[in-house]
This record gives sequence, C-alpha cells and structure tokens, in this order.
Amino acid sequence: MSVSRVAAAVIQQVEEELDEEEKETLVFLCRDLAPDLPSADVRELLRALNDRDQLTLATLSELLYRVKRFDLLKRILKTERATVEANLISNPRLVSDYRVLMAELGEDMDKSDVTSFSFLLTDYMGRGKKAVDKSFLAVVIELEKLNLVAPDQLDLLEKCLKNIHRIDLKKKVQKYRQAVLGASNFQPNYVNAVQASLPNLNLLEPLSCQEHQAGRILQHGLQPEPVKTSIQELGPTLIQPPPDEYYRMQSQPLGICLIIDCIGNDTEGLKETFEALGFEVTTRPYPDVEALDRILRDTARLPGLGACDSFACVLVSRGGPGTVLGVGPAPRPFPLHRLRTFFTGDTCPALLGKPKLFFVQSYLVAEGRDDPASLLEVDGCPGFRTPPEPGAGLPREADIFWSQCEVDVSVLERSPGSASFYLRSLSELLLQPASRRRPLLDVHTDLTRKVDERNVWAASEEKYSLVLKHTLRKKLILSRS
Repeated sequence: MSVSRVAAAVIQQVEEELDEEEKETLVFLCRDLAPDLPSADVRELLRALNDRDQLTLATLSELLYRVKRFDLLKRILKTERATVEANLISNPRLVSDYRVLMAELGEDMDKSDVTSFSFLLTDYMGRGKKAVDKSFLAVVIELEKLNLVAPDQLDLLEKCLKNIHRIDLKKKVQKYRQAVLGASNFQPNYVNAVQASLPNLNLLEPLSCQEHQAGRILQHGLQPEPVKTSIQELGPTLIQPPPDEYYRMQSQPLGICLIIDCIGNDTEGLKETFEALGFEVTTRPYPDVEALDRILRDTARLPGLGACDSFACVLVSRGGPGTVLGVGPAPRPFPLHRLRTFFTGDTCPALLGKPKLFFVQSYLVAEGRDDPASLLEVDGCPGFRTPPEPGAGLPREADIFWSQCEVDVSVLERSPGSASFYLRSLSELLLQPASRRRPLLDVHTDLTRKVDERNVWAASEEKYSLVLKHTLRKKLILSRS
C-alpha cells in the first residue's frame, strides 16, 4: 500500500518557520529514524523520512506537536492540537517515549542547569569532550555515543539531575521508567550512533519503535501492555515550585480569553496565540459601547469561569489615554478602568485569587492625545491599587496584570490593515518555547525592550507608549504546570 508523501513546499515552509532550538529538538526526536544522515539539517531529515515513506501529514503533525508549534499545525497542516492528541492516543507514534522524555528534560532546564549538568559529566566523557557550551540534547547525544545513556540506561542521568538539585526532573525520569521499563522483558527500541555504523543494518527501511516492540513481544509470546502515559504528561512541564510562590495553572482549559477588537486587524493572530497557550478563546468584533458593557458583564458570569485558573482579556480600540470609543457614528467614551471592575474579587468571585490579565491597544484620537511621558506614571490609572500588607486580606483588585499600549491613530490611518506592533510582538514572545517556562513579568520586559527598539527609528507620531501595572502576588507562568 502506497503512503501519501508530504509536498516539498510544505517541508520547506515548516523548515523556514522553525527557530534553531526547535530544529535541534526535531532532529533529536528523529535520531533513531534516520541515524545514517551525515548532517543535522531539518530539511534533509524531513526529505529522507519522506523518501522512506515515514513522513506523512499525520507524522509531521506529531513532530510539530512535540516542538510545541501548535500555530503551524493550524496554519500549515490545517489541523488542531486536539486532533493530533487524539491520533497519538489511538495510533502508533513516530517518536519514541524516550526521545520525547529527553526533549522535555531539555525544555525544562535553563542554561545554568545545563552548565552544571555538563560539568558533572566531565569525569565520564573525558577531559577532551567539552560539553559546557552545548545544549542539553547535544550532551545527551554525546552520552549516547559513549553508551552512557540509552532508553533502558538512565542511572547516570538520574544521578546528575539529583546532584544539580533538579529532583522534579529526576522524578519525571522515574515515572518514565515505571511506565515504559516496568516490564522485565523490555528491550530498548534504540539504535545509537555506534550501532548505526554497523554494515548489516538496513537503514533504508528502518522499523518504527512500535514495530520493534511488537516483534519482541511476539517472540516472547506475551501480550502487549499499553504504555499508560497521558498526552498531558508528554506535554510541557515545569519546575514544581512551592505552592505559595507561583499561581496554580493546571486547569483545562487554562483560562477564558476574551478578545474585543474594534479595529479588526488583530483577532486571528491573538486567537491562535491564546489557543496555543491552552485558553478557550471568545472573540467579539466591532462592539459599540452598549455592547461592550454587556459583553463584559456576560463574560464575568460564564458558568465555566470558576473551573479555570486564569482569565485574559485583549481590547483593541480607538480612544484616549483612559477611555475607549468602541464603534458607531458618534461613539461615547467607555472608561478603561471599568474594564477591570467586572472581574475583581468582589464582583466576580469565580476569579478570586486567580490571575486576571488585560492587554489593551489604544489608538489615540485627536481629543484623547496626552503627553506620552504621563503614560509612565504607574499610579495614573483610576482605582488601580496595590495589595495591602500581608495578613490584611485580598484587595478587590488583587491578582491583576494590566498591559496598555498607546499610539497615535495616524498609524492606523496610514496602514488600515496592519496589526498592532505591540500585539504582534506579544504573540511572538508568548509562543516562544522558552517563554513557556518564564514568568509573565519577565516576558513583558522583553516586550518593552522590543517596543523601545522600534521607537528608536520610528517617527514621533508613530512611537508606541507601553505601560505595565500589576497587583500580582505570585509568579505567573502561562503554561499548564
């Protein structure tokens, strides 16, 4: 039976969209499938898998899912994250659980972790093997070549993770052992670099990991037992922090995201971004002020809001520094501070103690212009108060993150169909794999830097003014923990 090949144009488009870290991860995930390739080039790898009938739209979807590029699943392959997850449960997987585990460990380790991890391996890899400047996955490859790490040989890995005080990652390896290596008859589905060089291996038609395992089970006369590893366990993981240090972010969906776009240029990009982050997204385009009030009130009363760990609202509109205008022939101003009042702890108990995020893009009309320097005044937003001293109870406006960007409406008039630079940059940063492991405040610092860099060369009337105000009481990471 012939296998449907993936078009070369699709392969090229995917390769062009991936950053260097994502390319490295994808090549690592496929290391067992094409160990004979001389280079770690993603395009050549995908072409080789295509030639060997191992690359289909389904398996390419799995690879994009593994590198967390859910936006490319939708935009290029026209499929949804949930569809891929369902296929991974019901169909054989291209990538082994071992490769997925290593990729997840690498994603969860920062640069200092990798440096410490590499240093501990000096005695095992030899003084000539400098791994300090390498990524975690590159170090794992070196260990595989030396037969120090393999799917059924993880003692050294666990020891090093313990010594760098990453007990959370050590437990993840132990969970893998219990799920995959628990059976006494297990033999590794693995071809390392040394084995790949042997002449009697047929590398043109390599068996999938599932076929290897099935063959061994039949030889032993045993019934196969499914690996009980959920898709969520194979997804992004985080350091398990003390419960009082980070906001809980475990619900599914992660939160409700309301997008109100009175301009019409940013809805699709924002929707893809927050869906990729795990939010349930509702869009409300072109409301007038009366509709805006009703939309906010209805959203605050949604029955499912209490089951979510967060809430996000994005508003794009013309207006002034403290107001939005909505749409209509003679729109009246809507006070921006009212946007928050629908979701404070006293008016929306379902969100009490949970992070509430607001991202506002305002295009300043003539009567609403103000001195841009005034936008840096943190206490300038009416009714926005910081939390009281510990022990005094939660204030009504606790746990709020308010990011507001303003620019002259002439920017919109010159390029009527252009997306907001602020919101486009926000989406790009939130979708970066590294951002999934960083507190939102740190991500917003990068966003401020990007806006500042743009303002250096922009004309005075095209400069964006960005201000952040928040009453967060804990660290917030926009990823399911």
